[in-house]
Amino acid sequence: MDFPSYYLDHLAGGRLIIGIIACIHVLINHPLAVGAYPLLTYMEWWAHRHGRKDLDELARKITFVVFIVTTTAGAMTGVGIWLSTSVFAPFGIGSLLRVFFFGWFAEWLVFISEVVLIMAWFLTWKKADTPEKKRKHIRLGIILSVMSWLTMALIVAVLGFMMSPGDWNQTRAFVDAMTAPLYLPQLAFRTAFALMTGALFVWFATFFFTKGKDNPTRTWVVARLSHVTMTSLIFLLMFGIWYWLRIPQEMKANSAVALLSQDFAQWHSKFLTLLGWTAGVFCVIALGGMTAPRLIPRWALLIPTFLGIWLLSHFERAREFMRKPWVIGNYLYSNGIRKDEVAFLQHEGILKYATYVKYRTVTSDNKIEAGRDVFMLACSRCHSTTGLNGVVEKFTRMYGPDEWNAAAMKGFLGSMHQTSTFMPPFPGNDAEKDALVAFLLETRTTRTPVSGAQSEGISLPETLTR
Repeated sequence: MDFPSYYLDHLAGGRLIIGIIACIHVLINHPLAVGAYPLLTYMEWWAHRHGRKDLDELARKITFVVFIVTTTAGAMTGVGIWLSTSVFAPFGIGSLLRVFFFGWFAEWLVFISEVVLIMAWFLTWKKADTPEKKRKHIRLGIILSVMSWLTMALIVAVLGFMMSPGDWNQTRAFVDAMTAPLYLPQLAFRTAFALMTGALFVWFATFFFTKGKDNPTRTWVVARLSHVTMTSLIFLLMFGIWYWLRIPQEMKANSAVALLSQDFAQWHSKFLTLLGWTAGVFCVIALGGMTAPRLIPRWALLIPTFLGIWLLSHFERAREFMRKPWVIGNYLYSNGIRKDEVAFLQHEGILKYATYVKYRTVTSDNKIEAGRDVFMLACSRCHSTTGLNGVVEKFTRMYGPDEWNAAAMKGFLGSMHQTSTFMPPFPGNDAEKDALVAFLLETRTTRTPVSGAQSEGISLPETLTR
């Protein structure tokens, strides 16, 4: 409520941009940074110990790819998350910054160290031409691997806190925020996921840097990383169960919609079957690599590679939706309203205490314009008007293409939190419900999308502009 709305109506207000950037960031950094760094360090160590210059050179070539991607697209999408959340969800990122200031400060120090280390590790690879220099270089890779994992460990504390803050809701203590109930199971789950997808990436990249199915370098990589894939998959399933058991019960109730959206929620059991088959594919490919590494063709690696991308992306989407209607569990709703503010605003009205609105009270003359402000405050963080996740389409499904019943719509606004638990309660008074209904009925007729402050400028109450 304290920020003007930067809003893109056709993209559900802009939250889709946050999701796309965040998914790309995770898809880069989990497999390539967290997962691949320790595996490439292990390859370098093995090559040094057994005099395998072919493996050392292969590790260096793959490291070059990792170095380029993580320091460009990986770093840029990390900054993109900060930029997009600051623009589209300033209330959420602002609250998290207040809670995790010291944690994020530590994460930035670790991230800077990680960037320096990857540059030093790659750029000094060829200069490590003596046994002593090689041992120091390998130690540099170990430190880099630890720092990369530590970056994820600090960020996961924030992600776990957003789903279930635990004792923080009572204590407001930084330590309780960092050690929220979902922290350890999610960290363990993501670590196993990163190692499995990292192994798949190194395995897949090997086929582009080696030739011939009987190539001893390729055979060594396929055999070793098949063991890593299988072991990581086992731990992934174990930690996934642990993670699931710690998720709050009210969030588990959203799992069907979180996994498949409202339109396909009835396919929940089929989707679980698909997950089982996916795990089976990973097992078959890994077992093939463990028992007959020379027989694994390049195309076979496309299957687990794309399945890994799909699983990681879908996990991020499901995790984000499952915690709805919260940005921070039992503290901050997805529309930026704190839990302890709702009852007060439902009595006094949301417009009365909003900064960037044109009217503070609803009258017969300003009803539609006031309703637009109510929409921007209460609904626009998740919904558009006629675009993605549009409210016009939602109400058309509920009431049909003919005339809508204004009284029924108003009744739905009062009970939507009970009927659709992933939606926050309406944070306004009775007159503001009427105004919002009037705005929606008008929008249904005109189909005019709403513009944000970046297009229309900032609105202020008339009492402040006189």
